[in-house]
Amino acid sequence: MTYRTAWQQALYGPDGFYRRERPAAHFRTSVHASELFGQAIARLARQIGADRVTDIAAGSGELGRVLRAEGLQVVEIELDDQLPARLTGLVVANEWLDNVPCELAEWDEDGVPRYLTADLTLGDVVQGNDLQWLQQWWPGEPGDRAEIGLSRDEAWAAVVARLDHGVAVAIDYGHTADDRPPYGTLTGFRGGRECEPVLDGSCDITAHVALDSLAAAVGGEIHTQRAMLTQLGVSAQRPPLDLATNDSAAYLAALSAAGEAAELLDPSGLGGFGWVVSHSPASNGSFSER
Repeated sequence: MTYRTAWQQALYGPDGFYRRERPAAHFRTSVHASELFGQAIARLARQIGADRVTDIAAGSGELGRVLRAEGLQVVEIELDDQLPARLTGLVVANEWLDNVPCELAEWDEDGVPRYLTADLTLGDVVQGNDLQWLQQWWPGEPGDRAEIGLSRDEAWAAVVARLDHGVAVAIDYGHTADDRPPYGTLTGFRGGRECEPVLDGSCDITAHVALDSLAAAVGGEIHTQRAMLTQLGVSAQRPPLDLATNDSAAYLAALSAAGEAAELLDPSGLGGFGWVVSHSPASNGSFSER
């Protein structure tokens, strides 16, 4: 069994992690960090003239609650839900693709990439489209390990292909050719802490997204979360001290918001996430032009 097959079962099988656990109890995303994130997504929707947001991997609906409070319609997609045949408006996938299982490969002593099995031993030689993906996006040397991002590219391309009019945004932690980790990024999360990825359904299993291959697959643009949220009005600037004298409650609220914004914008944390932004042909433009 390849690692991808075992990973799929560990997350989404009958006894998989996402079948029996509440993800928010195990890891923290931008949605959980602050409502400022959802409010920024709402502003993005209004900027592109959308009154509907499709939230892929909606979890417990935290983003949807903020968006509905902002007056937007929300379609939430979770495990057993099928994507609509056609999509319009704003489509957001926040930390979805890192949980789309992919094949793992390791280069043997002869420099030949081989699939990793469920017990992380070397299996068959990587061939076909997987090999082409490695050669283009993640070449390696003996002992190196990589996550083959083809399954993520195909999953996101299937979403963008449904987009009749609007914008699709995939948000995730990731890397590009300039900073590929030589031994991959596979890891697990349990109870709010990083852990060894165990294939028994007891923990989340995740790996970073190859943002450049993802963008190329859909003709998208790569931005950092810090840049996008700043452009959408999220600021970590502290309130003026004289506000503390004039309106202490307002000062404390503004100070708290600045702290939440700082977490969302932190370049070494959530602010370093990548946003791959794709436009439908009818949208005819890039985000920077809007």
